This record gives sequence, C-alpha cells and structure tokens, in this order.
Amino acid sequence: MSRPLSILHTESSTGWGGQEIRILSEARGMIARGHTVRLVCAVGSRIFDEAPAWGVPAYALPIAKKRLVGLKCMSEWLKLERCHVVSTHSSTDSWLVAVALLALGRPCPMVRTRHISAPVSKGFLTRWLYASASRRIVTTGEALKKELVERNGLRADRVDSIPTGIDTTRFRPGDRLAARAALGLPAGAPLVGIVATLRSWKGHRFLVEALRSLPPEVQLVMVGEGPQREALEKLVDKLGLRSRVRFAGNQSDVVPWLQALDVFALPSYANEGVPQALIQAMLVGLPCVTTHVGSIAELAQHEKTALVVPPQDVPALGGAIARLLSDPALGASLGAAARRHCEEGYGYERMLDRMEQVYREASGRY
Repeated sequence: MSRPLSILHTESSTGWGGQEIRILSEARGMIARGHTVRLVCAVGSRIFDEAPAWGVPAYALPIAKKRLVGLKCMSEWLKLERCHVVSTHSSTDSWLVAVALLALGRPCPMVRTRHISAPVSKGFLTRWLYASASRRIVTTGEALKKELVERNGLRADRVDSIPTGIDTTRFRPGDRLAARAALGLPAGAPLVGIVATLRSWKGHRFLVEALRSLPPEVQLVMVGEGPQREALEKLVDKLGLRSRVRFAGNQSDVVPWLQALDVFALPSYANEGVPQALIQAMLVGLPCVTTHVGSIAELAQHEKTALVVPPQDVPALGGAIARLLSDPALGASLGAAARRHCEEGYGYERMLDRMEQVYREASGRY
C-alpha cells in the first residue's frame, strides 16, 4: 500500500472563484484518500471561511502581500509543521514559500500550480521560481503548459497539465421544468445563463449587450458575485434590460441553475485555464457558446462540442446564442457530445490520481 502524504496548500488570494474551489475540492479528495492535508491562506480570505464546509483544516497567516512579516510567519510554519510537499497557487504565496524553503535548506519540495493563462515573466527571478525553486509545475490546461515550455523555456517533463476534475455523477442532465419551479424561474421563457465570478475578463458585459439583439422573451441569468457587480447592474439599467436579467449571486449548489438553462455562455477574453463552470455546464448536457481563450479549446470544439466565437465580439456572441435557441436539435447534439467529452477527460477521480502522482514523484514517497 502506498504511504500517506502530508500535503500543505498555500493561497495568498483573498478572492473567490474557480482557483479557490479547485484547491478545496482537491484537498477534500486527498483527505478522503487518507492523506494529511492542510491549507495556509491569507487573513481575511474567503477560502479560509469556506474551508470548514469542505472538511479542510485551514490556518490564516498574513501572506496576502510580499512582506517580511508574511515571510517570517511562513518560515516559522514550515519549520514547525513539517510536510512532504508544499503546493502553492498564487504569485505571492509561491514567492513566500520559495524563499522560506530556501532559507530553511529546502526541507521539502514545492509544487507550483498555475491556474490562469496570463503570461509569466521571463525575468531572472521568475525563472528561478519556476525552474529551480519549484520541483514540479502544474497547469490547468495544455495551452498553459505549452506557453511555459515554449515561451519560458521550462523543461516539458517538469510541467504537468492537469485540468480541474468535476463529479460527473453530480453534474448531469436533469428536469428543466422542475429546476425552474424550484428556483422560481419562468417555465416558458428561453433562458441563457453564465456561472462565473463577476470579473471583467469573464465577459459578462458582452453577454448583457448581446441580449439586446435577442428576442424580447429571452432572459439572462448570471450566477456569481464579484467586483463587476455594480458596473453590470448599471449597464443593465442603461440598456433597459432590468426585466430580462436576473443576478442570482453566489450559489452553494449550481447544479439546478445549470439544469434550468437552455443555453450556457462563457464569453471570456483573458486569463482562462480550463474553466470549471464550462466543464460543469457541458456535463449537464447544455449547448454552450464560448471563446478559445486560454485552454478552453480543449473543451470547446467548434460545431462539435460547442459554438465558438471571437472574444469581445457582441454580434457573433448574440448570433451563436440565437442559433442555438432556434435549433434545438443542434443544441441537443452539441450538449450530448460535450458531456461525452468531459466524462472521458475531466472526471474528479482522474484529477486526484494525477495530482497524487505529481506529489509522490516530487516528494519521493511512493
């Protein structure tokens, strides 16, 4: 039997989105497999508040910024609380962990997970972080791995593409009318939806603008919260669309919201890896409209598993949504193909298997 691992996750971000959910989801799965998993996160962070509900032990340290106090606290933690591998997730905590481990004589290896597709600096210090301080690099998509290998010159055998895994038994097609009744959504209206943190680069603004070109009975449901909430509310009012747009806020269970939709749209224009919400929507069997930003192309194959439009192209986005609403057979075909594709490559246990292998190889504990 393989020996259990002691894994420490670190996260300096105070926000909430797919990255933080992936950390907690992976941690919970590893705990269920018998490993010891802990999370060190920033004081005042949302992930610290959410961790108990996931069964993940979490500890708050002042690591939200690159400061000496954070470095000192991180060093003391790593000195006193030994582990087999440290898994870092954002820039700040990666730097604090890397320097702390260096000062301590590198008592354990570091695995750096890169969740977004923003370019990584080619500077000397950043190269040290990725090429020397990190034993392995994990990306959430092949496109992100390719960027690090070809643009930043990292060795391909040290970079692993491991997309976020989703529970394929929980996210599955359901009764649309029953879901709408339970959520208080109109039974007969065509519903287009998005599940995403309200960040600028997720493209909510373009979705709101595209709604104007769709028939007046079409409604838009936006699940999620974020820094763009006020701006989007103002845009909806400016365009006179208040009666057609529902801001649903954060939802602990997005399954019924997805099952209630006719079309799912994710018009991102930057920073994506392989978006969890898009995998979830595809597993629910929804016809999807999206872009090819980041590693989305690994999910969305135009005319096969989704309709793909150029980023920030409102007419194309509206046209693709209208096409799916007017052609149920096409939508059903794309939705079924999307579910098959995600079942094969994006299951939860598959992600855990691959991350466990990375942690074992990095730590030498087989």
